[in-house]
Amino acid sequence: MPDDSYSSAHLIGWLWRTYLRKHLPTLMIAVVFMTLEGSMLGALAYLMQPMFDQVFVSGKVSMLFVVSFVLIGIFVVRAVSGVVQKVLLTRISQKTAAELRMDLLDHMMKQDGAFHQSHPPGFLIQRVQTDVNAVNDVWKAVITGAGRDAIGLVVLLGVAINVDPVWALLACIGIPILVLPAAFAQKFVRQRSREGRDLGATLATRLDEVFHGIVPIKLNAMEAYQSRQYRDLTKLFVRTQVRTAFGSAAIPAMIDIISGVGFMAVILYGGSEIIAGEKTIGQFMTFFTAMGFAFDPLRRLGSMSGLWQVAASAIERLKELLDAPVTLESPAQPVAPPEGTPDIELRDVSLSYGDVQVLTDLSLTAKAGETTALVGASGAGKSTIFNLLTRLVDPASGSVLIGGVEAREMAIPDLRGLFSVVTQEALLFDESLRENILLGRTDVSDEELRPVLDAAHVSDFVDKLPAGLATPVGPRGSALSGGQRQRVVIARALLRDTPILLLDEATSALDAQSEQVVQEALDRLAHGRTTIVIAHRLSTIRGADKIVVMDRGQVVDEGTHDELLERGGIYADLYRLQFQDGKTVTDRRPMHPAWRDDPARPDVLALLQRWGQRLFG
Repeated sequence: MPDDSYSSAHLIGWLWRTYLRKHLPTLMIAVVFMTLEGSMLGALAYLMQPMFDQVFVSGKVSMLFVVSFVLIGIFVVRAVSGVVQKVLLTRISQKTAAELRMDLLDHMMKQDGAFHQSHPPGFLIQRVQTDVNAVNDVWKAVITGAGRDAIGLVVLLGVAINVDPVWALLACIGIPILVLPAAFAQKFVRQRSREGRDLGATLATRLDEVFHGIVPIKLNAMEAYQSRQYRDLTKLFVRTQVRTAFGSAAIPAMIDIISGVGFMAVILYGGSEIIAGEKTIGQFMTFFTAMGFAFDPLRRLGSMSGLWQVAASAIERLKELLDAPVTLESPAQPVAPPEGTPDIELRDVSLSYGDVQVLTDLSLTAKAGETTALVGASGAGKSTIFNLLTRLVDPASGSVLIGGVEAREMAIPDLRGLFSVVTQEALLFDESLRENILLGRTDVSDEELRPVLDAAHVSDFVDKLPAGLATPVGPRGSALSGGQRQRVVIARALLRDTPILLLDEATSALDAQSEQVVQEALDRLAHGRTTIVIAHRLSTIRGADKIVVMDRGQVVDEGTHDELLERGGIYADLYRLQFQDGKTVTDRRPMHPAWRDDPARPDVLALLQRWGQRLFG
């Protein structure tokens, strides 16, 4: 994204139209109180002339009481109006930040897998939390501070001009000199702040990877390496933050210098008029007080310029995310999903990720109510078929049919409502066991839940937990074992009671005892459903109604377990490789005479091992 892609006016306009305009009534009330607070400084400065000329110089005792009561009134009005406007504007800023976070989360959850591959979790967390907080803090400071200070500055300058326009002009004589340096400083702060945001996202991603991979880091003695990587990034981040602070501080520093020049000019010119008797002490004190009070708002407004550039860089990043197009959407007029237990057909499907061809004219069918197993090497396209069925990705060509209905013609929630998915990575949330099974459903009673827990073998361990179903499972289910997590996911799938079941190596990471229990639960789950299984261990799919062998995005063979063994193809060789001793893998038919004594004869065992490595990793 180019540096000048979004102007400040564009970003302010977008914030106003999208988030702030709906709070206009509250904002107007806050502006009224903000005006009262800001104008009180002008009233205080104006009070200096009668206090000096009529009280201190002329000695009028009656004016002493008037000035005193007006003075206390000014401070009371300023205090009350300050509290009211700050509370109202804080309410607006917090609501705006909450709406922005929710919009970001909703939009990012609609994005496809390619988006999330290019935007790691740490990056997105940085945007939703840190950048929104930065915008919120700066926005609140800009509205409450800049609004009040701008009003106060206008009132104070009005008082100064009322005393003597020439003095006011002399006080502002250096302002034109500020224009170019201030513009340069703003651009510098915007660029450095953008770099800081990107580095902050990189740091968050690094921390996310370290904490989620802490066990491999320890086992591979990578602590020093990871620490060094993080330290180098932190040094860059600190350097960028310091440079940003320098640019932000430069603007009020230049205002200090210019204000000093203006005050010197007023003292030299105005002092001579007082000495000559052309102006009174009260007039000078009113002017000097007004300009003195104007000095702080002017400095703060200068600081706001730097703060706004920091916020603008964050808003740019947020707007980029919100402007990212959603490539997978429901059709305008969706077709109703099929009823009953549907069959599945992929017809001449092709798909590529960038320059990598994943599927090429692939066709396969899975009959309704039967189990179809997919076998093939890592990268053969098995998981991609799952993604196509659930519309996590769309094919470049070909059709994906569920019960005869094109997947792209159904509303996405309706389509995904047909599937239950159980993978080797049992994703649980840092909530209670009950919440992880129900997933927000409130229409399930304990009596309805109990058979599900029994069928998934969750009942085997739930009573042993400290709080039963109310026990927190920890981040990503860390308080449960791998087998327990898988059983929770199976219970979740049973409760969904969908007609199609997708199993992706659901027992590959389990020990033998846990695998047996989980496999029994999976068998119950698959009964009466159209089931597609991804498997590397062929023992788990021997009972499948059909086994589809895939290689490089194409179907190279299919049939039942017995049919594939009888044909003696790749599947048969791989089956022997997994279940027999290597010495007995070769076919029992006589060896070709030309190979018997030939030292260069093919090594069948080595050949099968290479095939096994290729297909199963």
